[in-house]
Amino acid sequence: MRGITWVAALVSLGMAAGVDAAVAFGPAAVAPAAHEFTLGKLHLATLHDAQFVIPNDTKTFGVGADAAAVTNVLRAAGAPTDRITLSVNALLVRMGHRVVLIDTGIGQKAHGELLESLHEAGVKPTAVTDVLITHSHGDHIGGLVDAEGHLAFPKATIRMSSAEWEFMQSKGAADVVKAISKKVHPFELGAQVIPGIKSVPLKGHTPGHTGYEVSSGSERLLDIGDMAHSSIISLAKPQWGVQFDTDGAAAKATRAETLKQLSSDQELIFSPHFPYPGVGHIETAGDGFSWKPAR
Repeated sequence: MRGITWVAALVSLGMAAGVDAAVAFGPAAVAPAAHEFTLGKLHLATLHDAQFVIPNDTKTFGVGADAAAVTNVLRAAGAPTDRITLSVNALLVRMGHRVVLIDTGIGQKAHGELLESLHEAGVKPTAVTDVLITHSHGDHIGGLVDAEGHLAFPKATIRMSSAEWEFMQSKGAADVVKAISKKVHPFELGAQVIPGIKSVPLKGHTPGHTGYEVSSGSERLLDIGDMAHSSIISLAKPQWGVQFDTDGAAAKATRAETLKQLSSDQELIFSPHFPYPGVGHIETAGDGFSWKPAR
């Protein structure tokens, strides 16, 4: 499963499971949307791309946990107990002469709405100067190309960690790799990627998975990538497994440590998969954590 993109894996698993159409794997259409806010002197926007609805069967989230325990966590949060819903969002950062996009959603071929949401933010694809990739699963790199397979952001430099670029080239995303190869500028995990944005290694999900810390003066925001997926399950029970983590033990440790730190220092975060717009804070809740959306 490690070599299959998020989108392909979700769809194929849903078909194999024969799930009910009301609780189906795969991307669901959303209305284009751009939620704009400021961070110090920077202008940011979260861009809505799609959402996934995944059956609560402990095969994807809560791996290794008792099904009743997962259901109880969902029920306690007032959420449906038969499904887990994840947004697919991207982050836009306007900083001086740079227009930076962090992750690109599932892509036009999978009916993603990123380009339409970018339009809602008043930005043309040709204006994007830098595309930063947290990791190379399909719901983060699918939008690097358009419906015809051409570069969606033709003037942008594409940046991802060296380890992730190596992983991406080895796992079969040949069409996207070919399209972007001349535009990719890899960096080492933990590097200052561009002025004002630093790579924050978040181990376990993929070999080169990274978060990005955006800063302006004393204000900071951490894009956590896929360090946590569900704003309910991933936070309440960070020790539970996730099917798509390539190194489950490292991912669990990273989740627990990072969430503890974020709840302590109250740094603003953006999560690509938390309910749109995906901006807020981590709070301590019992022996786990909870999500507090920003107002």
